[in-house]
Amino acid sequence: MRAGRRGDLRRVDREIIGLAVPAFLALVAEPLFLLADAAVVGHLGTTELAGLGIASVVVRAAVGLCVFLAYGTTAAVARQVGAGQRRRALRQGVDGLWLAALVGLVLSAAGLVLTGPVVDWFGANGPVTEAAVTYLRIAWLGVTPMLLVLAATGVLRGLHDTRTPLRVAVAANLANIAFNVAFVYGLDLGIAGSAWGTDLAQLGAAVVLVAVVVRLARREGAVLRPDPAGVRRSARAGGPLLVRTASLQASLVATTWCAAGLGATAVATHQLAIAVWSFLAYALDAVAIAAQAIIGRALGAGDLAHVRESTERVVRIGLVSGVVTGLALAVTAPILGPLFTDDPDVVSLLGAVLLVAALFQPVAGVVFVLDGVLIGAGDGRYLAVAGSLVTALFVPVAVLTVRLGPTGERPALLALWAVFGLVFIGGRAVVLLRRARGDLWMVAGAGDDESRLR
Repeated sequence: MRAGRRGDLRRVDREIIGLAVPAFLALVAEPLFLLADAAVVGHLGTTELAGLGIASVVVRAAVGLCVFLAYGTTAAVARQVGAGQRRRALRQGVDGLWLAALVGLVLSAAGLVLTGPVVDWFGANGPVTEAAVTYLRIAWLGVTPMLLVLAATGVLRGLHDTRTPLRVAVAANLANIAFNVAFVYGLDLGIAGSAWGTDLAQLGAAVVLVAVVVRLARREGAVLRPDPAGVRRSARAGGPLLVRTASLQASLVATTWCAAGLGATAVATHQLAIAVWSFLAYALDAVAIAAQAIIGRALGAGDLAHVRESTERVVRIGLVSGVVTGLALAVTAPILGPLFTDDPDVVSLLGAVLLVAALFQPVAGVVFVLDGVLIGAGDGRYLAVAGSLVTALFVPVAVLTVRLGPTGERPALLALWAVFGLVFIGGRAVVLLRRARGDLWMVAGAGDDESRLR
């Protein structure tokens, strides 16, 4: 019995690792878009880097709000696959692509109109604001391809294919680096060249991934034309995840807003710290993505024992991953700054901030994995409510920290990051662990994938 149990656990671990490793590499490639931009733009000057910091957090927030296009699609497709309904799974995936195109066009148009007021809201000085506006207006043109990449990736993950998104992400990342260097320095376009390079790289990735999904859909006989009812169903299913993501992005934007008020050195440092933290966050999210696909398929097949067993295993793997990334960040913190900027003040402050971030990486590993488990289960409504509560607690604490806490850019930014770890990451850990210990989120079947808040 024990030998059989060990064999089952090894099979679960192999399944998790088989999905997580390619997803890890693909997700690591995604934040490298921002890291490449930061490395290229950082050598233009601190003003340009600070402008990139503001612009990139706006784009990241806007696109991040639409991550339900990937996560919701992964869970829905995996459920249908688990229930043996592959054609229906791909039909839902196609609906997700149409929804991504629609949302992308609307978001780009709104972004172009609101660029000025949004950047002004951060309260940065004139040159920093000008650099942010320049980058952001161009970046909005690449939002629709970004969303198509999200939706197509979600379809493939639901089909347990994490290798194709990896190959495309690597190719797009290499193209992004080449475009950035060529446009910024070769054509002397400055910060605008970085935005154009990223847009072109994302467009190429979108074309390839959409073509892959379309080919699979045709093979299964799934209809490719837009189905208004199906698109509406995808939008309704993604609604709770949109609220959940909005609450998380609100916390990240509020943190950047707080840092922007501390000065150019603080916001430039914060931009680099967020880029590095995002790199590690995406790496931790690889196990969460594996959990989404595994939990969704197991629930679709009605195998609740496998659901519970897989949850326990991914949580352990998430904790270990968090410890490893935390140690790696602590060791490399002193040497990362010079890779992005020549400003000695930014280099010094970045090393200290990254040490603070390293302390809460183990908790972050558990948080990301449990988030993936509940998304895979379609428990979006609980995630929406819980995320909103954590944000409602964190944002005022962050604002009070920079208003009433330590004075000076260095101590104030360190205090802000400490609050980010304790209140934001710690608060999410509490609400997610509470939910995962119960059974209400384990709703079996391939029917309505929307969750029930009980």
